[in-house]
Amino acid sequence: MQAFIDFILELDKLKAVTRKTRPLGLDRYENSAEHSWQIAMLAASLAHCAETPVNIDRVVHMLLVHDIGEIDTGDTIVYDEEGVAERKAAERMAVTRIFGMLPPSQCDRFMALWQEFEDAATPEARFAHAVDRAMPALLNLANAGQSWRENGITHARVVARIGPPIKAGCPALWDYMEQRLEEARQTGWFGTL
Repeated sequence: MQAFIDFILELDKLKAVTRKTRPLGLDRYENSAEHSWQIAMLAASLAHCAETPVNIDRVVHMLLVHDIGEIDTGDTIVYDEEGVAERKAAERMAVTRIFGMLPPSQCDRFMALWQEFEDAATPEARFAHAVDRAMPALLNLANAGQSWRENGITHARVVARIGPPIKAGCPALWDYMEQRLEEARQTGWFGTL
């Protein structure tokens, strides 16, 4: 039992990992634990819209483990594409350490879910990627482009980075978002870098 308690208490550190997007109506930035919870709920809500039928329990589990490595590495804004290989290697080391706190069967299960998300090759992983990419953009759309403006992220960069994975995993969500992103562009809610 102690191994499970130690693991869960280690996961509490995800609440201290700050992201670049603010929750609606708050002056602070969201944390990675809040993000993981919210995208799990988004996935559960939109499962019927997935590109192909998915096992939503598997999707939710993937979404709950996919950012755990950030306990050691911190969060990087999705639009930062420099040093991706190094960041992914550091995340792998982090999840190996953290999941390694559990008995081998549990460790292996969580590592497999984390790797499935990283590979984005199954319908579940593609759907998980779609909601993971969509949620920060949905918050930005509700916050007048807050993190896009603060970080100089252009409309073209947003569309190029989040469009393909959202379209691949949840085309109906991309159809919705593509229109909202264009409206936001016309309103001036993007950065200019």
